[in-house]
This record gives sequence, C-alpha cells and structure tokens, in this order.
Amino acid sequence: MLQLLAIDWALVGIKVAQFILSLSILIILHEFGHYITARWFGCRVEKFYLFFDPWFSVFKKKIGDTEYGIGWLPLGGYVKISGMIDESMDTEAMKKEPQPWEFRSKPAWQRLIIMLGGIIVNVILAIFIYSMVLFVWGESKIPMASLQYGISFQDSLLWKVGFQDGDKILKVDGKEMKYLDDATLRVFMGKNAQVERDGKIIELKFPEDLIGKMIENRKRSSGLLLPRIPALIGSYEGISDPSPAKDAGIKTGDRIVAIQGQRVTFFDEIRPILQAQKKGPVEINVLRGNDTLKIISGLTQEKKLGIPPQMDFDTLASLGILKVVTRNYGFFESFPAGLKKTGEKLGDYIEQFKKILSPKTGAYKGLGGFKAIANAFPAVWDWESFWSITALLSIILAFMNLLPIPALDGGHVMFTLYEMITRRKPNEKFLEYAQMAGMIFLLLLMLYANGNDWLGWGK
Repeated sequence: MLQLLAIDWALVGIKVAQFILSLSILIILHEFGHYITARWFGCRVEKFYLFFDPWFSVFKKKIGDTEYGIGWLPLGGYVKISGMIDESMDTEAMKKEPQPWEFRSKPAWQRLIIMLGGIIVNVILAIFIYSMVLFVWGESKIPMASLQYGISFQDSLLWKVGFQDGDKILKVDGKEMKYLDDATLRVFMGKNAQVERDGKIIELKFPEDLIGKMIENRKRSSGLLLPRIPALIGSYEGISDPSPAKDAGIKTGDRIVAIQGQRVTFFDEIRPILQAQKKGPVEINVLRGNDTLKIISGLTQEKKLGIPPQMDFDTLASLGILKVVTRNYGFFESFPAGLKKTGEKLGDYIEQFKKILSPKTGAYKGLGGFKAIANAFPAVWDWESFWSITALLSIILAFMNLLPIPALDGGHVMFTLYEMITRRKPNEKFLEYAQMAGMIFLLLLMLYANGNDWLGWGK
C-alpha cells in the first residue's frame, strides 16, 4: 500500500512539474511581450514578475529601473509599467502629474501595441512550437477508413445517442471525417453524424446538450473515441490505479479470449462481462504465444481488472488493425504547417468557447481550473506532448486575454480603441473602478473553475 501511494505521488509530481514549467514559460514570454514593447516606446517598467508577490517575494533583484522577481502566488505574472492602472492598483501614482516615461503619456497607438504585446507573443510562440513539433516529430494520423474493426466508443452516453462499437464515422455536421484523431472533438461539438455500420450508412442526431451530458458522465468514462481492437493487453507503465490482473500474472502482450467462460474478441467486450459479475474472483483465459492459460484474478471495487488496452499504434499497424499515416516536415516547410495548425486550434477553441457561453449546451459544466490543466499533461514525461499542450495553452492564453474584460489585456485594448475612435480618454477614476470590477469577476470565475475541478459545482 505504501509503495502504491509512492507511485501515485510520483505520477502526480510529473504532471505538476510539467504544468508549472509550461505555465512559467507562457507567463514569462507573455509578460515579456508587454515589457519589450513598453521599453521600445520609452516607458519605465518598474517590475517584471513570474507569479504574484503580495506581501513578499521568493526572489527579487533590481537591475536598472526594473525589479525582476518570482512571487509566491502562482496565479499568473505581471509587469508594472509606470503610469498604468493595472493589477497593482497603485492609484497614488496616478494622482501625480504625468511624466514622459509613463504609459499614460504615450500616444494611444503606442499604448495599444504595448497592451497587445503579450497576446502577439503568445500567438507567435504557439506557431513556433507547433512548427518545431512538426519538424522534430512529424505528424501522425489514423485514417478512419483504415480501422479494420471500426471505433470503440468507451462511453454509454454515445451508445444512447445511437453509436455502436464497430461504427466508422464518415461525417459530422456534413464535414468528412478523414481521420480518427479529429473525430472526438467534432462529435461532442456537433449536431449530427453519418456512420458506416455493417456496410450500411446510418444517420444520427445528437441532443443539444450532448457536451454537457458528456461532462457529467466524465467520471464513468474517458469520453474518447478509440480504435476497436482485439483484447490485447498493453503496457502497465504509468498506471497508478490498482491492477488485480497484473497481480494475478496477466502480462503485456497477452490476449484475453474468454472471461467466466464467455468468449471475448474485442477489448470493449470485457467491461459488460465484468459488470455482470456479482463479485470476484473471475476466471480468465489468455493466449500467450501459442499457449492458452487459465488465470484467476480478483476485481477492484468498481469491478475492473485494471488492464490497459494495447494502444501502441505501431504494434496495431503491424497487426493490420489500422494504419498510421505519418508526414515529416522540413525545417522551412514546418512554419506554414505550424501557422495552419495554430489557426485550426484557435478555431476549435473559439467553437468550444461559444458552447460555454450557451447555457443550453451545458458546456459551462466543464470549465476547469488548475487541476484540469495539470491533468491534461501525461503521467510520464513526454516532450512531444509537453510542447503540444504548451502550444495549445498559449493559444488559449492569447484568446482569453483578448476578451474585452477590464483587468485583462482585452479590457485595456477596448478602452484604448474607444479613445482612438472618439478622441476622448476615459476618466481615470472610471478606469480604476473598471479594473477593480474586472479583477473581482476574474477571481470569481477562477473560484468557479477550480471549484468545478474539485467539487463539481457545474453539475
């Protein structure tokens, strides 16, 4: 038991370490976008901080006019630009006469560029990361037509809307689904689908709140669409949950052919058989090489064996179960591809954001905080996954900061554009109140998102 707990904490630690590193990179570069543009236009930058530092700092060092430091509160970061109403709410400084080096003394177009600096850097960063990921690792996808046994839906909710294990998705909302990799998001964001089942074309319609129901159902399934595969056992590496099957001697590479005398062909047939059992242990017949073995295994409290499916796509491809199409990119051709991928990911996120704003969809229930972000990282340190997730977070950070909410960059941009159009500068007192209201709103939103993570408030 103590060893199991140690493994659990090790896996959690890997996720948290990736999250903190990714967050630190994004914050530093975002704030650098504000910092460098402010310096270009002759503004004095008083502070440049990773994380917030109320009352005290973990580290600080002053170089020239700027204090560089690390705060103790990991909720973001900031640069304090002289003569600007920001997170510091330094209203006393705003009562003095404007100075040439202050933000408020600069022309509106310069202030606009300074406020957009962080967002621009985040977009450039996403393009660069995606380009380098494509250059180093290429891009691998699974053609939908190559799935020998179709899709395993892993989700009782999707069965209820009409999907069956073994289906191949042809279209979602009229758009062709060439690759399995694109199907999961499209299904949960879509309104209808066309599937191939036993050589026939079937039309399915989804309820408007499908994504909300999926979020409510997330504790009971992964919500993923996976290739339907024979009952092959994959690697136990990175699995922290109890595994009675592993303890009983079932090994990676074994193939389950029967459970309690019931024939098993596909991995997705295992769960219904186990759920029908009153209690363990269960008798499992496995094929190991040319030998068929009988193994007696216990079950977890959730009536699971704790066995991972064989999801190594190269292995599955060698068995003819699917095909993996890989495209490699040269250094220079990776940049247009990175730009395209950034645009696609931004478009996907905007569609998700629209769903969140519509109460009918129930998507707001999935609004997550730090725990949800950390859980997006794998439990093993994989650089391709790390950089891909960091690029996506950079896009999200850019989009969210562009929203016209006071206390965000987009709020400052909105007021600056108002000034440029009307030739009238908003009252500084009004800007102070707007900044305060925006900060309160963001704190409440953060409280709700993190409450969703831990307490399920959105349900």
